[in-house]
Amino acid sequence: MIRFGAQLSLHPPEEQFALARRVEALGFDSLWTGDHVSFHNPLYESLTLLASYAAVTRRIRLGTAVYLLALRHPTVVAKITSTLDVLSQGRLVFGVGVGGENPKEFEACGIPHNERGARVNEGIEVLRALWAQAPASFSGRFVKFEGVSIDPKPVQPGGPPIWVGGRSDAALRRAGRLGDGWVSYVVTPDRYKRSVETMREAAAAAGRDADRLETGHLTFITVGADPDKARATWVGRLSRRYNQDFGPLADRYGVIGSPARCVEQLERFAEAGCRYFLLNPICDPADEAEQLGMLASDILPHFRKKG
Repeated sequence: MIRFGAQLSLHPPEEQFALARRVEALGFDSLWTGDHVSFHNPLYESLTLLASYAAVTRRIRLGTAVYLLALRHPTVVAKITSTLDVLSQGRLVFGVGVGGENPKEFEACGIPHNERGARVNEGIEVLRALWAQAPASFSGRFVKFEGVSIDPKPVQPGGPPIWVGGRSDAALRRAGRLGDGWVSYVVTPDRYKRSVETMREAAAAAGRDADRLETGHLTFITVGADPDKARATWVGRLSRRYNQDFGPLADRYGVIGSPARCVEQLERFAEAGCRYFLLNPICDPADEAEQLGMLASDILPHFRKKG
């Protein structure tokens, strides 16, 4: 089965909450947010935002894609995520990644940029220990404690599923060895297929069941009958978001155009092994509700009728 989540841009609070309720009413499976401490554009803190979503929704799962775990102490993160899982009644999906494209936020948090991968690896282990054990003990390179219990424990046994984000081989191996799933962004279907194979190989080498791993893709999508206008919107919005020219990336990585054209592009990822699309409508914030409606009416049914 193919599942669909939605990721929203930043809006004033009441508009943000209204869109979250709309995503649930439209039948999406989940609601996601990105994460940065400091970025080119304003962003809400991710876990705080998900807590607000938990209060205005009832069914959909809530996820980070992805949380920069290296920037925070994992014991504190274990407490926050345990609480969020309880308050949402077991709906949290915790996507984590190393980040790194904005070195200034590592500087601001006092974290050496070159330690981010090792910190994420260890942080995942700390989270799993504190989520599941009472009390827990841990001795690692960055974190050491003896006989510590974080309570209340998450509603989900063993804690929320951890999805690992990234495109590098190190990220794929991390997902296979330590994660419950993987989420990509800005890749082609061919690269996606190869990445799934790499992740599954790492899982098998670690003695894990690769078939249990979720495969997701954060999808930058703009639906529109006028392909040139849709493309210009996609390029303009993402270029401003990431402070770089996305023009050369549009034809290679964008899901852009009519509903039929977008379905065709998503099908290529499904054929490559993607089972969970995190759809991020790339549009003017004022048009986001309309984009979400088109995704729900013109994109999701195509995949849902296939089971």
